[in-house]
Amino acid sequence: MAALLVLLVLFILYPVVRVLSVSLSNEEGRLTFLHFANFFRRPLFREALWNSLWSGLLVVFFGSLMAVPLAYFSARYEFRGKILLQTLATLPLVIPPFVGAVALQLILGRSGMVNLLLMRWFDWSIPFMEGLTGVVLVQTLHYFPFIMLNTAVSLSNIDPSMEEMAQNMGCHGLRLFRRITLPLMLPGFMAGSLLTFIRAIDDLGTPLMLNYKNLLAPQAYLRITTVGIDDVDGYAICVILVILSLVSLLAARKYLSLAEYATVSRGASPTRPIHGAKRTLVLLFSGLILGLSLLPHMGIFLLSFSKVWSFSILPTTYTLDNYTEIFFRAPHFVKNTLLYTLLAASFDVLLGAAIAFLLLRSRLWGRNLLDAIATLPLAIPGVVLAVGYLRVFHGWDFPGAGAPLTSTWLILVIAYTMRRLPYTVRACYAALQQVHVSLEESAQNLGASRLTTFYKITLPLIAGGLVAGGLIAFITSCVELSATIMLVPRIELGPISYGIYIYMQSALGRGAGAALGVVAILLVSLGTYLTHRIFGARAGSAFRV
Repeated sequence: MAALLVLLVLFILYPVVRVLSVSLSNEEGRLTFLHFANFFRRPLFREALWNSLWSGLLVVFFGSLMAVPLAYFSARYEFRGKILLQTLATLPLVIPPFVGAVALQLILGRSGMVNLLLMRWFDWSIPFMEGLTGVVLVQTLHYFPFIMLNTAVSLSNIDPSMEEMAQNMGCHGLRLFRRITLPLMLPGFMAGSLLTFIRAIDDLGTPLMLNYKNLLAPQAYLRITTVGIDDVDGYAICVILVILSLVSLLAARKYLSLAEYATVSRGASPTRPIHGAKRTLVLLFSGLILGLSLLPHMGIFLLSFSKVWSFSILPTTYTLDNYTEIFFRAPHFVKNTLLYTLLAASFDVLLGAAIAFLLLRSRLWGRNLLDAIATLPLAIPGVVLAVGYLRVFHGWDFPGAGAPLTSTWLILVIAYTMRRLPYTVRACYAALQQVHVSLEESAQNLGASRLTTFYKITLPLIAGGLVAGGLIAFITSCVELSATIMLVPRIELGPISYGIYIYMQSALGRGAGAALGVVAILLVSLGTYLTHRIFGARAGSAFRV
């Protein structure tokens, strides 16, 4: 417990506290709120704050318009193509949002496919990707599955007798949904909306790719990278980002605490078959939403095989040179990604298993503190953690390297490990909850030590959760950009996400950047597939145990 607390305090809590202390200190080291007063005095920062709040709320709003109907269709209706709908609806999470931003520019941008056709047919165009509109569009198409998945789970857990009683009393249609279904599904909907809002204001790659800087995350990045590591305005912006995340989390919990959402009994999921015009409308709406959400996948795939794609509806020349570039001339991006993410996932599995075991199987003092610090990265934007690492470890020479920790690739492994630790802790915790303590007690009664019991009994039984948690850490680290872009020591040590960002800065290198994007999509898709297979196997083994 002590070792874990020291480790998490050093790499999670202390960097965040240092960011906070710099923003609250003057040149003499005394407490001051002057930096925050200056923040609100500057029109640029006020605009960035308002834009971040407004864009996050817009992403949640438009994402809900897309996600809630899809969640309702999948949880309430039975129709041919339902499994395909559920599968395609999760694909937007596979493509990194900053990669999708580039792809959507080619399709919906000022000189993209759609606007070129509109100019040819009607002599007018639509500014889909201009300014904040483009950022909201990209983030909405990427993050709406978070709302859909959480809402679908809540809908499936609603006691069907609640809705049946309302229908028997004459409540139907939209009134039934508004008065009964919507209040009961609020916990899942709020969880998905909260996650979407935090991800939207934390997103650094999408605004940078679209060259829109009037948001908090890009402003923090620009202040630290251009003005310098000692620029207090950058630290003040980081603290504002943390406050927004924590306030939104506390507000959601407070709102949900105002009512009771539990039901006395649980019944079968109230799905019913649909036919005719109703089925046609459901399929048309779902097809429209899924068609829009999969536009980035189509664009990035075409761009990866294009030699020239500029001011034309489709690429004018196709080539395989982009894949030759990333696999033979610059293979280090792929190699570095596999090295960093596999190491981070392995460390997360070890730490997650140890933390989950202490939380469930011990009564030691500090368990709640350990759980709180391990969960903290969920509410800490990647930019903030990266700035804290630069502040804390820039002058700390790593043993044996003769250079600061921030000058080595290990800083990226540490950042990925800490950023994704909450996922493995939750996965291991859930897996360990399914292992009854009597199985361990039986082994100890037969003479096995606690360590032997853990390796012989507990570890095999929670192996599915461990691997699943590690895969979640792996696939999310593969496309991490917010912390990566600030912590990469030099270009040859960069992972795929950094390589995409570098290539996309040049029109001539966009094809290679798209090829890297396809590789990232394949890695994330493989990890997602394996995660589903392992979670499915775990569910089956639980019944056998």
